[in-house]
Parts: sequence; structure tokens; C-alpha cells
Amino acid sequence: MKLKVQLSISVFLIIVGCGLLIAGFCVPPRGVIDNSVLIAFGEILTFVGTVFGIDYSYRAKIFNNENKDKENGKD
Repeated sequence: MKLKVQLSISVFLIIVGCGLLIAGFCVPPRGVIDNSVLIAFGEILTFVGTVFGIDYSYRAKIFNNENKDKENGKD
């Protein structure tokens, strides 16, 4: 359940970030994306990557520790 919520939020944030890039083409001066839009998009992607990177990193460590405990006969 938690993973689905995280995935949904991250997909939403990526769509919002892409919307920012598209909006950057539509406002004057047309065809030029301002640096602030690129920075905002980068921050959104960094946030999404951080949320998933930390979650998967710790989940993998916990999974590896549980497997080691099972191999050693600890439950």
C-alpha cells in the first residue's frame, strides 16, 4: 500500500514537472525555458529520486539482514 502511494505521488510530481517545462514554452518569450523552470523541474526530480532511493536502499538492507538471519537459524 505504502509503495503504491509513493509511486502515485512520484508519477504525479513528474507529470507536474513536465507540465512546468511545457508551460515554459507557452509564456513569453515563447520557445525559451527560463532557468527557474529548469531548476524547479530538477528539484522535483531530485525529490522523487530521493524518496525512492532512500526507501529502496533501506528496504534492500533490511531484506538482506532478514535473509542472513534465516540462513543462520535466527528467527
